[in-house]
Amino acid sequence: MRMKKNSLWIAFMMIFALTAILTGCSGSKDTSSGTNAGINEGASNASDSNTAGKDTANKLSGKVTFLTNRTDMIGKEYDDYVKRFNEKYPDITIEFEASQTDYNQQIKVRMASGELPDLMFIPDIPNSDLPKYFAPLDDLELSAEVTFKDFKSYDGKLYGITTGNSTSGIVYNKKAFADAGITELPKTWDEFLAACEKLKQNGVIPLSSNFKDKWPLGNWVYDLPRVIENNKNFPNERLNMEAPFSMDNGYGKAMSLLRTLAEKGYLEKDINSTNWEQSKKDVANGKMGMYFLGNWVINQVIGVGAESDNIGFFPLPFDNSGEIRAGLNPDFFYAVSKDSKNLEAAKAFLTWMLEDSGYEDFAGFISPLEGRESKLTQLAEFQATGVDLQEGMPDDPKVIEISNKAQIDLPAIAQEFVLAKDPQAVLDKWNKAWAKAKKDLGY
Repeated sequence: MRMKKNSLWIAFMMIFALTAILTGCSGSKDTSSGTNAGINEGASNASDSNTAGKDTANKLSGKVTFLTNRTDMIGKEYDDYVKRFNEKYPDITIEFEASQTDYNQQIKVRMASGELPDLMFIPDIPNSDLPKYFAPLDDLELSAEVTFKDFKSYDGKLYGITTGNSTSGIVYNKKAFADAGITELPKTWDEFLAACEKLKQNGVIPLSSNFKDKWPLGNWVYDLPRVIENNKNFPNERLNMEAPFSMDNGYGKAMSLLRTLAEKGYLEKDINSTNWEQSKKDVANGKMGMYFLGNWVINQVIGVGAESDNIGFFPLPFDNSGEIRAGLNPDFFYAVSKDSKNLEAAKAFLTWMLEDSGYEDFAGFISPLEGRESKLTQLAEFQATGVDLQEGMPDDPKVIEISNKAQIDLPAIAQEFVLAKDPQAVLDKWNKAWAKAKKDLGY
């Protein structure tokens, strides 16, 4: 009798196990084939996840200070961003600080004093210093991979995310070109100079350099040299050079192009008294014909009065070979202070800026997130020229270290080069500073 009870028990357990297995198989089949049962289950999970996300958002609070170089957005677009952000995070206060001076230098001063804002842009420091000041950002929940991820990473951790990406080229007023009789876009340097001359003869300042402000010269010395060399690692190869600045390499050639424009009177009448905000209006209304800047400036020109259809964008023809190349680069990199008192709130705002703000379209950037298409029609026009976009590479920490010790400021060197009676003497001066710094550091 005992044996019979055991047999019945075993039989019952086998039937129960078989039923469980069949039920599991049925559930798996429904989910993979997309039946209503599977979809409803996924919808239920998504609903739970959204509810959890809202609960998390509602719990976050605190004040986040963002030091920004976009002073033109304060009281305007930034106000709209805060309003929209607070719909999701009602208890987080966002405060904007305007950088009225050299942003890079301002951040370095605040690093030294230990008074960093919660959110900022990373200055030109070695990546090995990133953990000293900034919090890792690997835990941000983003919908896609970030671009140029290696640029601000150290020891396997991500510390900076690009605000957007840009390529450099000639942003121009189409009506100014047409009125000057320029019927085709220049494809060689000689054709470019001829276009400049036509603009000048028609009473238009050919190219706005904003020479005095220094930072707008960045494309001439950071981007163009490697494009001229057709070598994306050219800036890092300075590590193996005792004299990295010469007339016949990318640096000398790029600065010589700028000097030629100045000598021919194709820049502002007084290059030492330019005004950035006014220059945008002058390009918009056709008093100035062109910029050599990144695509980010296009929407700024449109924003001060230009019709979008009247602003074009084409690659700078830097020589007479007919080859069309341009650099593709990240812009400023967002970072969060590791000492922020509201670290999670700062990360939440950064995530929102990347995912939901639409800043890249407003700023005229290529999205910092992979796979997102730009809404900027001028970029499509630019790419239709068949331009070869050359991605930049992260700066070698040793190159940064040498540059800092030698006090190499490339836009400032370009200013000196253009104004000097003897530009070769300028290159000699900075080659000497480079060689000394390299030797002192044991490289």
